[in-house]
Amino acid sequence: MGKSVVIALGGNAILQPKQEATYTNQLNNVISATGHMIEIREAGHNIVITHGNGPQVGNIIVQNEAAKDVIDPFPIDVCNAESQGFIGYMLEKSLKNHIKERGIAANVATLLTMVEVDKNDKAFENPTKPIGVFFSEEEAKSMEAQGFTMAEDAGRGYRRVVPSPEPKEIHGIDEIRRLIDETIVISSGGGGIPVYRDDNGQIHGVEAVIDKDRSGLKLAQQVNADVFMMLTDVPNVYINFGKENEQKLSQVTIEEAEQYVAEGQFPAGSMLPKIQAGIEMAKAGKEAIICSLDQAVDALEGKAGTRITK
Repeated sequence: MGKSVVIALGGNAILQPKQEATYTNQLNNVISATGHMIEIREAGHNIVITHGNGPQVGNIIVQNEAAKDVIDPFPIDVCNAESQGFIGYMLEKSLKNHIKERGIAANVATLLTMVEVDKNDKAFENPTKPIGVFFSEEEAKSMEAQGFTMAEDAGRGYRRVVPSPEPKEIHGIDEIRRLIDETIVISSGGGGIPVYRDDNGQIHGVEAVIDKDRSGLKLAQQVNADVFMMLTDVPNVYINFGKENEQKLSQVTIEEAEQYVAEGQFPAGSMLPKIQAGIEMAKAGKEAIICSLDQAVDALEGKAGTRITK
């Protein structure tokens, strides 16, 4: 019996660190990534795909800044929508090509997805979400002088950071539920387009980037998925990462995971949201898996990756 699986693909899997931000590079990465995703469908599971957009939305914002003397820059929520559209296009096109090549009975639908947040979320007072490409410390200082908020990201360099509010509700969830049995659904890309409702119930965009793992968790909860799988560029979660006493985690309990979080084992802009989302999924009695792209099918069978359990 197949499972319903929400898959969260990182934006850095679409544009790898230090890789030139060309469309061709990103498309080739997506073709490779979706080749592994389609294996999950071939194994008999229903899948909903969400994805990050940190590098992509950051670059769109840079393009806006570079052209600001010609065209007024768009707000971040609109840049989110742009990134959701072009990444969704790459994913859908690649998935449909894999489906055709392998003779699989499935369709693909990409949904432009708004995600509701609280306009008074404290995240707006403390930007933490890394977006865009990596910079050296000297470049970061120059950007700070221009008014950008910069932060070191897991030892890989410096990136711009923006507010990352908590997702409250995925819009269009009824449509996703209707589609999921026969269609591979791509939804909530880049964490979703962040919006809020005013006192009259009217929807407005807000300048932020929602973390795709927290948004993916909300998506998994709202579609009642069996598994929330977070695909990343490492095969497992590690504690003491990069140190002599580095330790791979294959299966951890909620209590163990919470202890590691309390110890500060996981960077706020990368692994921490995955662990926190995994804890919440496990608390609901469902499966949470963090693994690399090429081990996704094995991870679903308990043979790879890191699993968070009760």
